[in-house]
Amino acid sequence: VQLQASGGGLVQAGDSLRLSCAASGRAFSDYAMGWFRQAPGKEREFVAAIRQRGGNTYYADSVKGRFTASRDNAKNTVNLQMNSLKPEDTAVYYCAAKKYLIITAMTNPDNYDYWGQGTLVTVSS
Repeated sequence: VQLQASGGGLVQAGDSLRLSCAASGRAFSDYAMGWFRQAPGKEREFVAAIRQRGGNTYYADSVKGRFTASRDNAKNTVNLQMNSLKPEDTAVYYCAAKKYLIITAMTNPDNYDYWGQGTLVTVSS
């Protein structure tokens, strides 16, 4: 599976952005998809995840109520709608994939097998 993330950019606090992650390969619907981010000098952290086959979504507390993950299995894409952006959301955002990932493992980046190249989101105050 190859992943290509896009949609990052420079926005002001309170604005919205929509990130997309396009996947190549077969059986995309069998893969749990995660979004992670890494700010300068910080470790990569979990943002959101969506289960295989377009099931449940999960969010970090810091983005709950502002970010929404979705997937389109017919188009092999997963999206992250980010609203009410804050300066602390500034980071490189990565999408990741893992086949048949269980719920309890979705927040740990070490559990994902495939990663996109990252897209930079900068939120100015």
